[in-house]
Amino acid sequence: MSTFQKFEEKVLPIAGRFGSQRHLVAIRDGFAAILPLIIIGSLAVLINNLPIEFFQNFMLDVFGEKWKNLGGYIWNGTFAIISLLICISVSYNLARSYNVDPLAAALVGVGSLIILTPMTADGGISVQWMSAQGLFVAMVVSIVSTEIFRKLAKTKLTIKMPAGVPEAVARSFASLIPAMIVLFIFGVIQLIFMDVIGTSLQDTIYKAIQAPFQNIAGTLPAILGIEFTKSFLWFFGLHGSNILEPIIEAAYLPGLQENIELFSQGVSAKDVPHIITKPFIDVFVAMGGTGTGLSLLIAIFIIMKAKNARSLGKMSAPAALFNINEPIIFGLPIVLNPILFIPFILVPLVNVSIAYFATSVGLVPKTVVMVPWTTPPIIGGYLATGGSFAGSFLQIVNLAVGALLYLPFLKVLDKQMRKVASASEKQKDSVQQQDIQM
Repeated sequence: MSTFQKFEEKVLPIAGRFGSQRHLVAIRDGFAAILPLIIIGSLAVLINNLPIEFFQNFMLDVFGEKWKNLGGYIWNGTFAIISLLICISVSYNLARSYNVDPLAAALVGVGSLIILTPMTADGGISVQWMSAQGLFVAMVVSIVSTEIFRKLAKTKLTIKMPAGVPEAVARSFASLIPAMIVLFIFGVIQLIFMDVIGTSLQDTIYKAIQAPFQNIAGTLPAILGIEFTKSFLWFFGLHGSNILEPIIEAAYLPGLQENIELFSQGVSAKDVPHIITKPFIDVFVAMGGTGTGLSLLIAIFIIMKAKNARSLGKMSAPAALFNINEPIIFGLPIVLNPILFIPFILVPLVNVSIAYFATSVGLVPKTVVMVPWTTPPIIGGYLATGGSFAGSFLQIVNLAVGALLYLPFLKVLDKQMRKVASASEKQKDSVQQQDIQM
């Protein structure tokens, strides 16, 4: 039995179960649900700080000195409260997977999170912990509160109203006692931390877990490991991007938020602190999807003569332009194709290294905008780096390097595919001649 077969039999089922695990799916779908708000918030900051003098002067002359306030207000209602949004979204998706009232679970989750959030001196809610800084606690609270709520909701603790009572009222009373118990539990937790220990749970977890985790995730070895794992899983037909998405979002969104906040305050995109963010991966590595699918397509059109490969490339190109590469992964195929194993793994690692080096030495600004992952190359690099053509140029470089790395392997594959096609044609002709003779 080969090494691939052993891996496929023993490890892949575990990875598959990990990718379909209920709580991770809820986190993944939770982030997906709020993605439009994240994008809108970061684009508002980009418009406010677009480094084009003519545009800035025009907006100032037309709308006055306070024209940037609009973008600031949009930021406050989107990226600035990302932890609150995640708590709502994850609680909702998790409860729905259990067939429990998702709206009630989401409301209980929000209440639990606010209970654990320290208050400001004037009695307001600390916005600091509503941002990405409180993201880890928000995910934990949404899961724990929903789990407790759904277990209580299936007991005799619910209040059942008589027939004829409006459904909305009946649902609210059914959730009353479970919600009361959940909020009481989180209230006791906050009481212990704030009044006995002397610090908040938010601050404790951030310093002990979230901050160290983000520091490690922000290193080059960490992102290389993530990209390797993503491509490795895809090679065996598992959706590596979806499986790792909860980890990627939790690790790299807080850094992006800090970059955006500093950028909105007038700090240059080159001087913000975090190199590796979510758009860094989407824009400079996943061009055309995992494995840098656009580089693969370019190499196919350059070197491959097999008709079926070129036809597949033409059909896959429109999707790949928007970073969707399932047609090429399963059509060529890349899955379980030993000839393409090495470049499919290698190209993203090389692209990460090039992008990291170019950004760290200041050749390319750091990412300060959350662009949609479906944004085509060139446009995505320009927007993500705060309106810098250096970001677009880096994308072109990575696409070219990726294509060069794919070329020798595709040459071997092309020879193999043409040989198979030739044998098939000969067999077909032989069958036709036999039919004629008969």
